[in-house]
Amino acid sequence: MFTDIEKGGWIEQMPSAVRPYLYLSRLDRPVGVWLLLLPGVWSIGLSSGLSGVAAICLFVVGATVMRAAGCVINDMWDRDLDAQVERTRARPLASGVLGLKQAALFLFALLLCGLIVLLQFNWLTIMLGFCSLPLVIAYPFMKRITYWPQLFLGFTFNFGALMGWSAMSGALSYSAVLLYFGGILWTIGYDTIYAHQDKEDDVLIGVRSTALKFGEKSRVFVGGVYAGCALSFASALYLYSLSVVLFFISLAVMIFALFWQMMRWDMDDQQSSLKAFKSNRDFGLILVVLCFIGHYWPLIF
Repeated sequence: MFTDIEKGGWIEQMPSAVRPYLYLSRLDRPVGVWLLLLPGVWSIGLSSGLSGVAAICLFVVGATVMRAAGCVINDMWDRDLDAQVERTRARPLASGVLGLKQAALFLFALLLCGLIVLLQFNWLTIMLGFCSLPLVIAYPFMKRITYWPQLFLGFTFNFGALMGWSAMSGALSYSAVLLYFGGILWTIGYDTIYAHQDKEDDVLIGVRSTALKFGEKSRVFVGGVYAGCALSFASALYLYSLSVVLFFISLAVMIFALFWQMMRWDMDDQQSSLKAFKSNRDFGLILVVLCFIGHYWPLIF
């Protein structure tokens, strides 16, 4: 059975009472934490460089906790659907290992931890954090009513691009908005790839996605949104550094990385889709390096 539960990993060494909560949090698959964390690191790196390291540490904790909270909310919404999908039927709520009450109490604890982290920042960042919460709650429902749940995930997962900038400067900028917009397009792309894992089951149970909307044209669609995200990210770097050279260097690097990912993706193979999806962590880290370079570029050149 193709499943997203990793058996035999470090979670299996933990006490049996704790394991279901760790699986519910997807801590065996940290790529989701990376994808939630990276937009904040981009903004901190571009706006503040190495002086933002302390803020990045807080963002690491916050992203880990809030990604876990998002997974709990998602699985509470989707427990009946997950039970009908091969990849997800072994999840703790779908399989009945945990009940709704246990999940709700765990969610409360996670949100409390997230609030403690959020309160370490300025008021604008706190307000942005609260603004993102309705999106976190509503996102799992979107696959039931629209073929564009990936768009809503993009709105949700990239709030860190706004919060990272506001955390360091107490304000927002056009560069932060471009990082956010680029992140939305990036998320639409990588989550379309991710959704191709479940497309056969999704058709049977009535779940919608961009993978189903575009079908065999998904490669063209993903390539288009990836091109848009690379252009948006490069524009953010240009607005901060005012360097045309950096704009074209960063654009070329990002397009090459995303093109390489697309060339290796077989949309009809579940493992290939999962591997391509996971490779977006590496793309996000490439952009982290470019953002730090962008911060120091005006000082060096």
